[in-house]
Amino acid sequence: AGSLGRGRLTGRTRPRTSTSVGRWGPRRRFASVRRGAAPKPGPGGNPLASSQMLVIVPPHPLVQHWIAVARNKYSPSALFRNALSELGRILIYEAVREWLPIVEAQIETPLALADVQIVDAEKPIKVVPILRAGLVLLENAQTVLPSSETYHLGLVRDEKTLLPTEYLNKLPDSFSPDDKILVADPMLATGGTLAHALDLIVERGAKPENIRVICALASPPGLSKISDKFPGLRVYAGIIDPELNDLGFIIPGVGDAGDRSFGT
Repeated sequence: AGSLGRGRLTGRTRPRTSTSVGRWGPRRRFASVRRGAAPKPGPGGNPLASSQMLVIVPPHPLVQHWIAVARNKYSPSALFRNALSELGRILIYEAVREWLPIVEAQIETPLALADVQIVDAEKPIKVVPILRAGLVLLENAQTVLPSSETYHLGLVRDEKTLLPTEYLNKLPDSFSPDDKILVADPMLATGGTLAHALDLIVERGAKPENIRVICALASPPGLSKISDKFPGLRVYAGIIDPELNDLGFIIPGVGDAGDRSFGT
């Protein structure tokens, strides 16, 4: 598992740009945190307590590896799906690093009492996969998160207008302002689908600062759109690609994540 298959590897490197080109325009109104760089401190000196949307790209070699597997057009459906699943696992770890509610307790080991910290099972993380490829990105969520609840949201993007249409909504009637919500949208391209999903979540009482988004790939136009509407949001991305084509696909990207995950 994890082979790059028939994809050709070269030793060449190319400079990266963080703005988009073409009809989408070079807007950027979010803070991008890459390669371990620290964001500007927020209130109280906490770098993660900023009202500005933060975009975190974990500096992990396995992230780069699974991105490469997903990019390869020769990766069969099963391998592509596994790549997204593994990316999801890593991104979940990063997203909940200092976010999970914990309680202090005392347990008995075979030899003595020990003071411990455990994840509070009474405050489950609300997990929202955007179907259908969001299911793949969150495939390992149950093995990573000790306590979670899953609410499915089905959205499909019109190929001509690029606007999302809702075909399934299993969100609860309301969220508590204190609820912590993890949203999975594998391809953050134009940002329309994710913006619609976040609107539905926020309308139900959730606070943007308590929402975290994981995506395999993101683009500057999509990130700018989300940043304009949801300050305080946190986005964890495997990589930020430089542009979109006229069809709204991320370039160089991975193609259609849903089609490649499910072979349809």
